[in-house]
Amino acid sequence: MTELENDVLAIIAEKGRVERDRLALDARLADLEIASLDVIEIVFALEERFGIEIPFNANDARKEFDTVGDVLRAVESVVAKPAA
Repeated sequence: MTELENDVLAIIAEKGRVERDRLALDARLADLEIASLDVIEIVFALEERFGIEIPFNANDARKEFDTVGDVLRAVESVVAKPAA
């Protein structure tokens, strides 16, 4: 597990109030009972932690991030982009 993945999962566990061992990449946020408001808090925490902006629509946060893997891939894609 990479440091980035470890940090993302730690933030999801903390903000989503979910036990870390339940956070498989294919785990659906809805099945983990992570509310849409929690998803927004997760995104804000990830943006702060990595100094990035994750493009998403707060009104449809649940639709944009269906699984734990979706959240991780969103962070990875933004972090991987070279700074402009």
